[in-house]
Amino acid sequence: MDEHAAREAFEAGTDFTVGLEEEFAICDAQTLELAPRFEELRDAAAADPVLADSIAGELISSEIEIRSGRGETFQAALVAQRDRRRRLFALAAAHGVALGATGTHATSDYRDQQIIDTDHYRRLDRELRYVAWRNNTFSLHAHVGIRGVDRAVAVCDRMRGVLPTLLAVSANSPFIDGRDSGLHSGRTEIFTRVFPRCGVPDPFGDWRSFVSYVDFLKATNSITGYTQVWWSIRPAVAFGTVEVRICDAQTTAGESEALAGLIVACVAQAARDHDERVPMADLPGRLIEENLWRAIRYGMDGRLIDLPHAREMPAAGAVERLLEWTAPIRAELGVDPVSPRANGAQRQRRAIEAGAGPRDVFARAVQETRETYAAKEVVA
Repeated sequence: MDEHAAREAFEAGTDFTVGLEEEFAICDAQTLELAPRFEELRDAAAADPVLADSIAGELISSEIEIRSGRGETFQAALVAQRDRRRRLFALAAAHGVALGATGTHATSDYRDQQIIDTDHYRRLDRELRYVAWRNNTFSLHAHVGIRGVDRAVAVCDRMRGVLPTLLAVSANSPFIDGRDSGLHSGRTEIFTRVFPRCGVPDPFGDWRSFVSYVDFLKATNSITGYTQVWWSIRPAVAFGTVEVRICDAQTTAGESEALAGLIVACVAQAARDHDERVPMADLPGRLIEENLWRAIRYGMDGRLIDLPHAREMPAAGAVERLLEWTAPIRAELGVDPVSPRANGAQRQRRAIEAGAGPRDVFARAVQETRETYAAKEVVA
């Protein structure tokens, strides 16, 4: 990490700009099994300058990411992302592949997947071995601009206790390797709990403490670059943003946009609370971990802990608290996330309970994805 460049990126940054990143499974159009065709899609995208500049590879050749780029507002980021999605889905259809948007693929075996051929991912393959091979997962990331390095770290600290609720809202991965895992977010279990330097970080307090930790990792040959710190939230030093990385990919475009709006509102409200010196307790990681596990296991069907008061509440009640907390900044930014009555994991679980198998459940999800992400109008 170039500390000087990172500091400049944050000090010259603009509050509440937004960048969105959505990851999709590349599937055979007939069998819906994972298909290693990222390089083919990437090369074909070169004919479309907008698309070529917006797609990226993510570890395996059967995964593709679409990026909005920087939007000066949340609404601008959505406009850009919708355009890029339509281009991507048209390209996929032209090449006879389907795109899936769940946190894990329901049936494909991780042992059959290929690591993409780049220096970065070849190095991860050598260093992580099984940990990298096992990570066939798909997520939604949101970047929110925060001006100032100490403010960015403070926002990450304030967001720590919020992250399990965001995970519960996004839970969308009950299947692992063709089997019902019994979890709502299997993705989190096989990524966040397996990768090193992952999960909810400790509070750092200020930029100097954060940089000291990154310097320690580099000095001890623990990392070769900052991108090997895979926390569920982190200062994105290349962009001057706070990046929230805890959420599963969302099956429909409306769900993805509602979730992104909630993330943006939480980050922006945390920044506003910091500026107004609203008191905040640095919650111990061991307490946040209890809520993280509940979000993984039960998602929106479960109960989360009101940590300051040591009492349980329905997950839906925790989401209502987030909406109440972020109401001032949402009104200011014009963000009004509308989530479905049942999230992705809940819908999949209802189908399982009705007797559907993993292939049928995934096929329904792929159909929903195609019908909503490729559409000109997005309905929440």
